This record gives sequence, structure tokens and C-alpha cells, in this order.
Amino acid sequence: MATDNGGTVITIDNFAAEMSQYSTGAPNQLYGLVDMGSNGIRFSISDLSVPRLLHCIYRERAPISLYDALHESGPSSRPFHFSPTIIGRVADTLARFASICESYSVSKDKISVFATEAMRTAENRDEMLAAIKKSSGLTVDILSPGMESLFGAMGARSGYTAVDGLFMDLGGGSVQMTYVNSDIEDGYDVLAAGAARSLPFGAAKLTLALSTEITAQSTKVELRTRMKDTFDELISKFPNLKRQSESKEGITIYFCGGGFRGYGSMLMHTDPIQPYPIPAIGGYTVPGNRFVKWQEMLHVNNYEEGKIFGMSKRRREQFPAIVSVVQSLVEAIPKIKQVIFCSGGNREGVLYIKLPPAIRESNPLALLPGAALNQNPKVLESVVQTMLTAMPEGYPAIISPEILHFVARNTWQAMGDPDGANSAKALHNPITGMLAGLPGMTHEIRSVIALTMSARWGNDLGRVDRGVHDNLRALVGYETGWWCDYIGTLASFLATIMPALPASEKELEETVKMQAATSSGLGKKGHHVGIRLKLLVSPKAQRGSLIGDLEGMFKKVGKGMPLKWKVEAEVEDL
Repeated sequence: MATDNGGTVITIDNFAAEMSQYSTGAPNQLYGLVDMGSNGIRFSISDLSVPRLLHCIYRERAPISLYDALHESGPSSRPFHFSPTIIGRVADTLARFASICESYSVSKDKISVFATEAMRTAENRDEMLAAIKKSSGLTVDILSPGMESLFGAMGARSGYTAVDGLFMDLGGGSVQMTYVNSDIEDGYDVLAAGAARSLPFGAAKLTLALSTEITAQSTKVELRTRMKDTFDELISKFPNLKRQSESKEGITIYFCGGGFRGYGSMLMHTDPIQPYPIPAIGGYTVPGNRFVKWQEMLHVNNYEEGKIFGMSKRRREQFPAIVSVVQSLVEAIPKIKQVIFCSGGNREGVLYIKLPPAIRESNPLALLPGAALNQNPKVLESVVQTMLTAMPEGYPAIISPEILHFVARNTWQAMGDPDGANSAKALHNPITGMLAGLPGMTHEIRSVIALTMSARWGNDLGRVDRGVHDNLRALVGYETGWWCDYIGTLASFLATIMPALPASEKELEETVKMQAATSSGLGKKGHHVGIRLKLLVSPKAQRGSLIGDLEGMFKKVGKGMPLKWKVEAEVEDL
């Protein structure tokens, strides 16, 4: 029963009415969120001025485990009761966040506080809610298991353009599983929430159960049984998921929650590419045949003494429990194609659900920042189309129109800075720079953007950045890496013959045309394959440039790669 202090249970039936909605008419688009999870309390403030990007401008985590607080073993402790000390700490923490929201000018009606498994099971949660209301003025909503699954799945889904697979969230108190396919009918989110199941095997809860021989074995058996039953229930409801489970390729799984991200950090730590070039776990993709090697991951956790990036001391203590969840999942699913680790979770899911469907389903890659204001979209589209005339069929599908538009928007930026500085900035921007925290990108997409834009500036990199570059190349594979080099060189060529973005489509058409075809017999001895490229350039644009220099720009494409593909460029008058 809800009170003035909060405690409203948010369900699939009432969430639209109970939670604040996105509005374009507000003075600002700042939203404050508090996720009172079982393993910690996370705060964030997000700016929805460009709503689809869910841009987080402030984040903080308080290391208060509400699950542990309900299971303290002190002389005055009571099972499933928060102690006065914990209530005071949590209330002070929420008061701090309310103050931060005020300093950022976040209006009170745009602050959402929600709690999950630990608060659902606490017998004195009303005392906690009252203390929070008194200290901060904030009320707390309690997520039902279905809503926790929905927000977790939609938060993970918010990072990508289209998704089709299992979505799982491993928190401290529970693990959720559902199926999301964004290509099916409208309302796929509600379908996913209705099918979602919450299992009481969170990392903290499971760690406690596995710590004693009395409960360890029976807990593992129950975990495996319920994981299998839950998966079987989902394939009975979703024919497409059933087809995937029976296919040779298998199923894609999207993971969120601290427990699964911990497993992803261990996989990244042991990745064949070392040092792994992208620090953020969001978008990290692992093939199924590597994901299933949980014994190896457990061995590393048990015997490696040094710091493992992304793994706190608490997470490493919980890792055997996390591995038990992974093991039960591997046993339940016949074939796993790949797993994708997601940075988004409940907070991002709450924001994502607020947005109108047209915004939610838009491609975030088209909105990535960085380009100058007031660029003519028709001219940018013409630049993209010109580049496409130099790209014969067969280039990797990951090089999407949105990526080519990003290249076009940014080709003429920072023209006054040295090539070396621009190469380094371009290389790091998608992985540790302005784009690092934004959605729409797997690690492969981040790598493609980094490699392409670095090539735009001639890959003029120092020794340290050369190592990052080479490992990004290894991540995407040499074929895709070669195309990144080629497209970046095309962009560099356009900026050489047109040092400013063309003012009109007509100016571009009168300056350059490109023709390309795949060809054999390339190279001095005619032993190579690649692209034969004809560049028709107006005499005006050629002034001050040697034709040999313009053609020579393409000789460096793929340098240092084992493919030995070549580009033979020929400049002629337009």
C-alpha cells in the first residue's frame, strides 16, 4: 500500500500513469534518477535535449548494499530489517543527491527514485521510505519484478538501433530474463515485460546461499532447473526465439546489470587482443564459443592477484556466484551465437520508456555530436553519395549510411590543427572521448569510426597510439580495417581538393566525380587485387596540387596489413 512517503508498486498496468513523462515544453530537459539496487545505489542526471542519446551529464554510486543490510549478523540485527544505521546512511545519501539535482536545476517532478528486490522484501521498508522523504523530500517507487525486467531490458536495448535476442539482468538480489525483438509489432516492450521472469538468484543473494554446504548444492540444482524452465517458457511464447534456438547459429544474448558486466570484464581481461583497446564494457561482443568458458574465467578470478579492470573487490568475491548463473545459462540454451554486454540498465530504461515511439526507434548513430552547426544536409548527402560511387559492392555491412554521414559531417572539422593531433583525437573520440558514453555503438562500430577518422588524417600516430590503432584493427578484422583506411583516405582526398565543405550540391558535382571497380592485375608486377579508382577533378580544384600527390594518397591504404589489397588511383580532368 502506497503512502505519502512513497512505496507505490510500479507494474506493467500502471507505469504509464504513475511515472513522469517526457515533455518538449519544459524549461530544461534534465532528469534525475536513483536506482536503489540490492548491490548499490546509483544516481544520475541526464540531459534529454537530444532525447535519443540519453546523454548522462552526472553519475555517482554509493557503495551501500541493501541486500547485505537485510542480512546483517550483529547482535541487534533482525532478518529482513534495515537497521537504524543503514536507514540513516541511505537517507543522507538521498539527501545529497536531491541537493545535487537542485544545483543542476533539475525540477522535483523530474526526479525518479525506484527500488528493486531488497526493498521489495524488507519488512520495515516504510521506515526507510519515511526517512528518505524527511531528509530529501523524495518518494520512492517500488518496481515489480516485471517492471524491473522491462526497465533493465529497455535500458540495454536503448544502446542499439535494432535488437533481437534474450535480455538478461543480473543484480544483487535477482536475475531477470526476457525476449526482445524490436522488429515485431508495436508494443514489443510490453510483450517483453509480460513474458519476463525474475529469479531469486542475484549475485549477493547467491553468494550467501553458496557459502554454506547446507544450502549450496540445493541452490545450484534449483538455479539450473528454474533457468531451464524459464528459457523453455520463453521459446514456447516466441516462435522466432524457438527458431533461433534450433538453428546452427544460435541465440544472441544482451546482458546488463553489475553481475553480468563483471563477467564481461573478466572476458575482456582475457581477450585474445591485448591490451584490449576499448575500456568501456558497453558494446563489448563475445562469440558464444568463448562466452561458455566459465571454468577459465573462474580460474583467473581465483588465481590472479593483480587488479582486474572493471572488477571491484566485492565483485571478485561474488564471481563464483556469477559463474554459477552463467553455467546454468549455458546448460539451458542449446546454442549461443554471441553475447553483447550493455552499459544501459534500469535508469536508462526509465528514460527510454518515457520517449515517444518515433524517437525511441530512431538510429542514434545519426545524432552523434561533433560536426559544425548549420551544415547543409543536402550537401552532406551528396558527399556520402560521391563516396559511395568510389565503393564497389562488397564492402562490409557494418559500414552503414549513418557511419558514412558521420564521416561526411566531420571531414572538414579542425582543419587548422596538425594532422598528428587530429589523427590521435579521431582515434580516441569514439573510445575515450566525446562519443565514448553515447549509445548506438558496439565495440566494432566504435572501432570502425575511430579507424576511419584516423585515416582521414593520414594515420599520423605516435608509438602509443599506433598500438591502440593496430589493436582496433585486430578487433574489426583486417578486411574491415582495410575499408576503414580506404574510406578515410577518400575523405582526406575530398578535403584536399575542396578545403571547405562545398556550399552546394552543384559545387560538389562540378568539382569531383568518382568511378570505381574491383580489379585484379594491380601493383607493379600485376599480382594484386583491389580497386581501380578513377577520380575526375575540375582543373580549378587541381590548382596547386600535383596529380602524382593526389594519386599517391591511395598508395598508403592498407599499409602494414597482410591482405596486400591495392588501390590504383588515376586523376583526370572533369
